Amino acid sequence: MTAAGTWRFLIDVAKCEDCNNCLLACKDEHVGNHWPGVTLPQPRRGARWMNVVRKERGQYPHVDVAYRPTPCQHCADAPCVAASGGAIARRPDGIVLIDPDKAKGRRDLVESCPYGAIDWNEELSVPQKCTLCAHLLDTGWKEPRCVQSCPTGALKVVRLDDAEAARLATTEGLLPLHPEHGTKPTALYRSLARFEKCFVAGSVAAETNGVVDCVAGANVTLSRGAEVVATATTDAFGDFKLDGLEEGSGRYALAVSGPAGRGIRLEVEVTTSVSLGVVPI
Repeated sequence: MTAAGTWRFLIDVAKCEDCNNCLLACKDEHVGNHWPGVTLPQPRRGARWMNVVRKERGQYPHVDVAYRPTPCQHCADAPCVAASGGAIARRPDGIVLIDPDKAKGRRDLVESCPYGAIDWNEELSVPQKCTLCAHLLDTGWKEPRCVQSCPTGALKVVRLDDAEAARLATTEGLLPLHPEHGTKPTALYRSLARFEKCFVAGSVAAETNGVVDCVAGANVTLSRGAEVVATATTDAFGDFKLDGLEEGSGRYALAVSGPAGRGIRLEVEVTTSVSLGVVPI
């Protein structure tokens, strides 16, 4: 690592709107263009060096859709590097690059990435992936094309050493993608719970003088035994969402406390995201 640290993606799932500007900018930069020392041209079709994947959660009427930009994670302990026999290397600035000459014919390297970030270029018979636009960063650019084109700020790059990255992750709640792979990915994600966790949601309503209306300001508590797991307050439409729950985590007690002493307690089984519909009190 250089004194300037490692290049790292910062990706905010909550800000991604699936516009695919990042993918199009990547295509614009790499299709038909050979960047010596970095990569051969990207094929026009098929390759997605910045792949935006979708996750739908919940059921009607409480449905949540999130989009996760997923480039090469430029791992500090990259399995593709270990499997390549020198055909893939990690630079001192943290960028992992595939040498197109040494990797010629090495289709096996596609399977070496647990994130599925390596594509196979059939025409050129070479594995390829995101280069973080190293050819641009090396000439003074502050960010790769995908980041430059992102209209919502969902994509950023920073250059930090390990200690600085750890502090940033702690203060801003950033997480790596699939740390269980043991690859030490340098990309960090915000709002990753929207992709990896689940929620319990509902709409609180009450009947007064024969009229049913939503209940704003009701307190909602999700607990297991004596432990309070999550709390929320219903909005102007009576809606609440308790997020960040583990899929398949089992039974919880849900308590709703509204005005005039009204309330309800019920059990909720969490296997995936749950919409309770209207919760009457």
